Formats: sequence, C-alpha cells, structure tokens
Amino acid sequence: MFHFSTPVLPAAGLARTALLAATMTLAACGGGDSKNDTPQPPPPPVATAGELKSAALLNTITPAQITEALSKDASKVQGIVPRYAVTSYRLEYMTSDAQGKEVRASGLVSVPVKALGARSPVLSYQHGTIFKSAEAPSNNAVGSEVAVVMASLGYIVVAPDYVGYGVSKGTPHPYLLSAPTAASTLDMLTAARTWRAQGNAADNGQLFLTGYSEGGYATMAAHRALQAGNAPERQALRMVVAGAGPYNVQATLDGLVNVVRDREPVLGALINPGFLRYLGGSVQREVRRALLKALLPDDADVTFDNQFIDNFLADDVQAVARVSSVHDWKPQVPVRLYHGRDDVTVPYGSSVSTLQAMRAQGAGDLVTLVDCPAVPSSHIGCVPPFLNYMLGQLAPVAQDL
Repeated sequence: MFHFSTPVLPAAGLARTALLAATMTLAACGGGDSKNDTPQPPPPPVATAGELKSAALLNTITPAQITEALSKDASKVQGIVPRYAVTSYRLEYMTSDAQGKEVRASGLVSVPVKALGARSPVLSYQHGTIFKSAEAPSNNAVGSEVAVVMASLGYIVVAPDYVGYGVSKGTPHPYLLSAPTAASTLDMLTAARTWRAQGNAADNGQLFLTGYSEGGYATMAAHRALQAGNAPERQALRMVVAGAGPYNVQATLDGLVNVVRDREPVLGALINPGFLRYLGGSVQREVRRALLKALLPDDADVTFDNQFIDNFLADDVQAVARVSSVHDWKPQVPVRLYHGRDDVTVPYGSSVSTLQAMRAQGAGDLVTLVDCPAVPSSHIGCVPPFLNYMLGQLAPVAQDL
C-alpha cells in the first residue's frame, strides 16, 4: 500500500503486504525452571492499555519549510498552504500485539503553534502500509509527512506508528487483524489525551478519524471499537473519512489473487478462491512462494503476522470475517468513504460492499461513497484528491482551526 510521506509504491503494494506474512517464521521461545528458595519480589504491575510511558520533543518546522518540502514531491500532498508552524513529539505507550500480549508502541503527535491558550480539534491520522520502520510517522516527522502537513492547518494530529514499527520494530505487525489494529490507534489516542492534559496542548473536544489504504482499514477498525466502548473519545468523535481501505478483507483478497494469477498462469487454477482449502501443504507453500516472488519487496525491514493470510489460504471465511473484516456494522456518526474505480491494489468493491452492509444495518445516509475523479483513478493516483476531499469534508465541522 501507499504511505503518504514515502516514495510511491507499485500498484501491487497492498498485495505485497498481504502476502508478506506468508513467509513469517515464528521465533521459538525457550525457558526453564529455576528453583530458588529465596523469596522473590512481586511482579511489576501490569501496564494498562494506553498508558503513556514517555514523550520526547522531535522538532519544530515552519510553514515555509513545509511548503518547500511539499514542492519537492507533488505526488504526496497538493494544493495545501500551511498556516502554522508545527512542533512534533514522539509518544511511547502500551498497547497489544497480534496475540493480545502487551507491547510498548510509539506514535507521532504534531501540534500547530498557536497563540497561548488557543485550542484545536484532534485529527487521528492512520498511515498506509509501509515496509520500513524509518518511514513510520514518529521516525519521519519531516515537512512532507501528512501528520505534519495536517497540523499546519490547525489540527492536533495524532498518528500511531502501529505495532511492528517505531519502538516496537521486531514485533510482527498485525496486518488486517482488526482488534490489535484498533487497539494501537485507540491506545495512542488515550496516551495523547494524557499527554495533552499535562499542559502540552489544548484540544477543543472534537475528534476526527482519517486514513487511506491500510490507514483507511485502521480508521474503520478503530471507529468500530471506539463505538463499542466508553472511552471519552467516543463522545468527541464527529466524523470519519476513510479512503480505499480493505474493509471487507475477504472480498479484497479474492480480488487481489488476480494480480498473481496473471503473473503465474500455471498456478492460476490453484489459487481460485473456494479451492484453496483442498490444496496440500506443499502446494500451498508453492502458492505462497509464487505470490511472494511476484509481490514482496526485497528491502523490507519489518515483519507481518501471518494469521490473516493463513485464514484466507484455508478458505476459512468465518475466521476472516471474525478477526479481519470491519465493514458490516452500523456507525453512529458520519462515515465518508472514498475510492477509485480503477484501483487494482484495493478493489473498489471493498468500499461498495461496506456502503451496502452499513446501510443494510440501518446507517442510511450517515455513510456515503464518493468516487475518485482522477484519470485513471488508481490507488496511488487517488491519494492527493483524497486528502483534499477529506479536508473539504472536515472544514464545515472542525472548529478553532
């Protein structure tokens, strides 16, 4: 997939990520009993989800520096004029990994430099798929980073790195697993709320969620989990704007096998959805090998949990729906979907089926879908218009910019 502040990835980016996990080798953990009659101290208290562990100042970037950075790569953000200087911080906090175990994660908070006492709305920005930890928001607080650009318009921007990046590099990234994906986003919001309350920044009680590609998926997963809980952010949420996300994971992966089928015609019949469960272990490994050969970048330095791809290869539709898909539920605040019809990285049908499912649940016109007008309306080509669309949707609602 595509990360706004990194070089443009090939159109098969999401498929790469989806199949990267197939080669994951789980590290074996060893241990043994040590008998000692000496009384041992009690274990340390268990950290709570969203507990703020540390905060570090990264930099302050002026509007002129942001404008200069954007001029060097027009494919990222276009037509945006910064209003404020931006000060950025790296927060470290507690969340959970793909196995539900506690892990220390990190993220970026970018704050517009306003007059003393001025308040700002909070924008939670979820980035698209990346293959290098150096490209995670808290490792990349530069003038062209989307979180920084959005902050220059007046938002306090909270951008989780996700588990597997930043301080949690080395822990498998829970790609397309809804629970840990939502947790990393919502726990970052909790940590950022704690940090703001320490006198570091003042928010105005408004929250918006947004993201594109995997970021769209993370946005939807977080929205669903937030609505099901009782965190303060639930009452603060005003609108969600999500672009080109694989919300319906089954439909997304069914569509993406066509990318590999075209490149590996001999294996084409073997990777038809509905037939995968009948493949023997050796054949499934060969299918994985072929997928990886076609789709995996050689320079990735992060790893991905393999649960979602195993469920797909086993044709376990129920498991995919239970642990991965985030499209079939009823939101209570406006959801603005955005997608390009020519997208072959994340099929357009993922957004269509999300719109249909949410309206069938009774959401009505709270959920809308807008087509990307770019020609062609490819996954990467629709990033700049998505950002402009998102800002246009937030503008009438966001206060104190």
